[in-house]
Amino acid sequence: MNSVSIAGVGLMGGSFALALRKAGFRGRITGVSSPAAIEAALARGVIDEALPLDEAAAGADWIYLARPIGGILASLDALDPHVKPGALITDAGSTKRAIVDRAAAAIHRARFVGGHPLAGKESSGVEHADANLFRGRPYVLTSRDAELEPWIERIGARLVFLSPEEHDRLVAVTSHLPQLISTALASVIGTEPDAAQVAGPAALDLTRLAASPYEIWSDIFSTNAEPIDTALAAFIAKLEELRAALHSPTMEQAFDQAAAAAKALRR
Repeated sequence: MNSVSIAGVGLMGGSFALALRKAGFRGRITGVSSPAAIEAALARGVIDEALPLDEAAAGADWIYLARPIGGILASLDALDPHVKPGALITDAGSTKRAIVDRAAAAIHRARFVGGHPLAGKESSGVEHADANLFRGRPYVLTSRDAELEPWIERIGARLVFLSPEEHDRLVAVTSHLPQLISTALASVIGTEPDAAQVAGPAALDLTRLAASPYEIWSDIFSTNAEPIDTALAAFIAKLEELRAALHSPTMEQAFDQAAAAAKALRR
């Protein structure tokens, strides 16, 4: 691998570029992004040059799609006439079935591996890109690739292999449901004008995700609606169980089961 083109030089794409360099990549990194992002990325040394997508694709051994899901889908529709035969295309999209299906229909001259790094920050933009962003974090791939996998391990991530369908089902529970819970909780707290006076760490921690901009989540909801609906239904049912158990000794059992599950997540 001598050249990488990154479409979407924000937090994720910029961090991937920095992580590659830290892991020993010595080739050329080309960025495709907005003028403001490109200016910041060049200033930080995140990328070596900026080009339009078609030109960046033509010269790349790897193409890393780090745009929002809608942008990834649009990029896949446009890439095939321009890529090197046999080049690797991968992505960092938060849902996988729609992206992998689009790649199968649109990409013929290159190979595609769906990816999702389970990493991030509250702050967006290449200004906050971090070479250590992926270290110790799960990095899902939807198929095997002998060239890509060693680099994912070199940047410090933990490889996880899932089908697109299983990925979307699991992240609906572990990522998309928490966002909606946080949004709902912040909305409820917001109806109490004096709540901020007594809001402690629990309220602040649980409403942190509610500050996420909707434009990030719109594509997630539209490409993973059915698994998210299933996760929401299970959560609502559990809330109703807890509501019914408020004056029942079964509440202690519910707390014990939840505590065990929370500890297991942190192992």
